[in-house]
Amino acid sequence: MTDPSQERPSRSENFWTARETALSWFLTTDHKRVAVLYALTLIATFALGSVGAAIVRLELITPAGDLVSAEAYNRAFTLHGIVMVFFFLVPLIPATLGNFLLPLMLGAKDLAFPRLNLASWYVFVIGAGLAVAAIAMGGLETGWTFYTPLSSVYADGYVTLAILGVFVSGFASIFTGINFIVTTHTLRAPGMGWFQMPLFVWGMYATSLVMVLATPVLAVTLLLVIAERAFGIGVFDPAIGGDPLLFQHLFWFYSHPAVYIMILPALGVMSELVTAGSHNRIFGYRFVAFSSIAIAVLSFLVWGHHMFTSGQSMYGGIVFSFLSFLVAVPSAVKAYNWAATLYKGRITLNTPFLYALSFIGLFVFGGLTGLVLASIAVDVHVHDTYFVVAHFHYIMVGAAVTAFMGGLHFWWPKITGRLFNESLGRFSAVMLFLGFNLTFFPQFVLGYLGMPRRYHEYDPDLQIWNVLSSAGVPMLAVGYGLPLLYLGWSLKIGEKAGRNPWNAAGLEWTTTSPPPEHNFPEPPEWEGPAYPYPVGETEEPQVQEEAQPKPEREA
Repeated sequence: MTDPSQERPSRSENFWTARETALSWFLTTDHKRVAVLYALTLIATFALGSVGAAIVRLELITPAGDLVSAEAYNRAFTLHGIVMVFFFLVPLIPATLGNFLLPLMLGAKDLAFPRLNLASWYVFVIGAGLAVAAIAMGGLETGWTFYTPLSSVYADGYVTLAILGVFVSGFASIFTGINFIVTTHTLRAPGMGWFQMPLFVWGMYATSLVMVLATPVLAVTLLLVIAERAFGIGVFDPAIGGDPLLFQHLFWFYSHPAVYIMILPALGVMSELVTAGSHNRIFGYRFVAFSSIAIAVLSFLVWGHHMFTSGQSMYGGIVFSFLSFLVAVPSAVKAYNWAATLYKGRITLNTPFLYALSFIGLFVFGGLTGLVLASIAVDVHVHDTYFVVAHFHYIMVGAAVTAFMGGLHFWWPKITGRLFNESLGRFSAVMLFLGFNLTFFPQFVLGYLGMPRRYHEYDPDLQIWNVLSSAGVPMLAVGYGLPLLYLGWSLKIGEKAGRNPWNAAGLEWTTTSPPPEHNFPEPPEWEGPAYPYPVGETEEPQVQEEAQPKPEREA
């Protein structure tokens, strides 16, 4: 995997060691260091959110509700939901892989607004800190959706503080989205047109549009909840002239597009892993690129499928059902084009590619169950049951987090300059796939059999499915925890990585591993298609030579 001719830069030449004081990290404007800061923060929030999930699954092993009280159970799943959605999944790929890779892939020395990028991390940390403070002081019991009038009138936890944390962290998303949009428009390398950009950049661009346009709606909605709790204005409380359904419309107008903030970057990662793993030019590049924009646009038009049981008009339900089915079209375009890309490819079953295969299986299955929920009659049967929980986790965790894990392993040599243990990487990927399916597939059965979500106690006849679901958690813990060990270990003893250990295409692979402070010794140029692998040929691809910027540089 290593090319001995490719040398690792000296300590002073890479971004990790260019400036070695702690203060240089907290004041950095280097997009790569900001990505590392985000990654460390998200590891902490993931650990906190996992505690809430563990409490829920331990409680549901028995039907009696005998581990924690009903109140503590409510606060545990609220902790899990708020932390995982707003402080882990939403920023996961944009703030880490997106921050690190976008300028490298475009041939830029940094993002368009480096100081705004650092500010986004500080704003995120402040928001997360407020939410964690709310949890530390006793938590709240509203669930991550903050449905009114529970959140605005009846809840007696630290709702206002938690909402304030989510509100503040929303500005981090907006800052990041603006930065990515402007960078994509203005800082592409000479010769790189829109259809020479990597598909990961297309995914991040579509995601940024959603982040900038949808997040303010959530911010205003949450501010109204705070105002109602503080001043008793009648926005959502029906007792004083408000309408709780208004909250649901506003909340899902953001939160369904937010689903695509989490999954669109993952789809971009997958396009990179599939084409690099098969050493084959991506099939139907323009269709895959435009499908990201189509998904982003359609994401604003489908919030009403969350309202099928709320009493909205029959005609409204039919329209939202049709639009929800329509989202499957660009999603299927991606899946079919990935499959076509693999055809006659030179596939290597390395760790990133195993994660890619896991992602495709989980994403396709999760997407098909989404069509079940888009069908009005079936949705009425499984609405607010564990079927919804399972579908949500197949897309948000099974797909999005698996894509992140695949991307992390793929770009780890570029980020750190070190290779990891391939055997442990493959073992971890398999454990994650098996553990995930054991945890969440039984929840489809539970939902179909009628077990509502968020219940503290349940019918004993459903215990076997809950036990199976809880049994998957230790496997998931191994699948997520083991990479922390062998990736961390690789920083010390891992074999040195060359510039391009996977023989992949893209400007990020033409600079040193790890990259220098300003990414490239000289401004790169780009010629040719986005993925210059040979098409329909079986000989060894000449990727590196074709992907090299001109004039060729050496570190």
